[in-house]
Amino acid sequence: MKVAVVGAGAIGAYVGAALHRGGADVHLLARGPHLAAMRRDGVRVLSPRGDFTARVPATDDPAEIGPVDYVFLGLKANSYADCGPLVHPLLHERTAVIAAQNGIPWWYFHRLPGPYTGRRIESVDPRGAVSAVLPPERAIGCVVYAATEIQEPGIVRHLEGTRFSVGEPDGSMSTRCTDFGAAMRAGGLKCPVEPDLREDIWIKLLGNISFNPISALARATMAEICRHADTRELVVAMMHEALDVAAAVGCRPAISVERRLAGAERVGDHKTSTLQDLERGRPLELDVLLAAVVELADLTKTDVPTLRAVHALADLLARTSARSSARTPARTSAGSAP
Repeated sequence: MKVAVVGAGAIGAYVGAALHRGGADVHLLARGPHLAAMRRDGVRVLSPRGDFTARVPATDDPAEIGPVDYVFLGLKANSYADCGPLVHPLLHERTAVIAAQNGIPWWYFHRLPGPYTGRRIESVDPRGAVSAVLPPERAIGCVVYAATEIQEPGIVRHLEGTRFSVGEPDGSMSTRCTDFGAAMRAGGLKCPVEPDLREDIWIKLLGNISFNPISALARATMAEICRHADTRELVVAMMHEALDVAAAVGCRPAISVERRLAGAERVGDHKTSTLQDLERGRPLELDVLLAAVVELADLTKTDVPTLRAVHALADLLARTSARSSARTPARTSAGSAP
């Protein structure tokens, strides 16, 4: 099995190192000091489950890799439309693309039976720009239940979780999913093939849609949001509205708001990825988390006043943050990846 990890940052390098350890032919695409360190010393993984080093081939040129069986996308979803030059040299006619993203994926309605089958979600696939680069028929969905960070170039600290749930948009138990799951398990990760990955998408999204924008707006950790009575109630309202939208498009996740909130609260004083991006002057990945759900609410005529209010504030924050970043000289991040 030949796998290319496009965007070998914290999650991508961790997955690539694990797959390599399990025997897969893995190649990492990255840039900057992180790439230089991986080329020199390999990927060093520091984990409570045991440290290890994987000497995985790493490059910034996908043409050096050539066509692969799987492309694992470790990029932020807001960069998918522009990733064609990185992905296209890696494709043959059967290459699968596994997008490890939060939020609503661009393929959400692909092969989904019902009144919205095949419908494009403008918030995550504007004018079909993502589908043009990443055709939905290549897509394998992936929901990540692991937390990692780049401690320094070439060194990935694994904090918690090893589960990467995957699934076909049509719910089939395909060979390409089961083979990838087996390779992940050989590398020490959990990788169940789910017959309905959309349920996993919504369960994780309940936390992302609420905590991520609120944390950026309030500059607060998840525990601080939970301890503050009013923001806690705001999270509850947003989760309930998100579940209403999920039901309207035919998905009823088997989890309660109370259980999902308790799980987030146990994470403690953790900064969400959106708050970390804000502090580092990076684009905020809010379209797939919040704007897409508001768009689905419009589509299904679902009442979501709290989501709309928070979306308005978060969207303004994203725009003003982007303008501020554009005026600031670019800096190279140790954890940057294409």
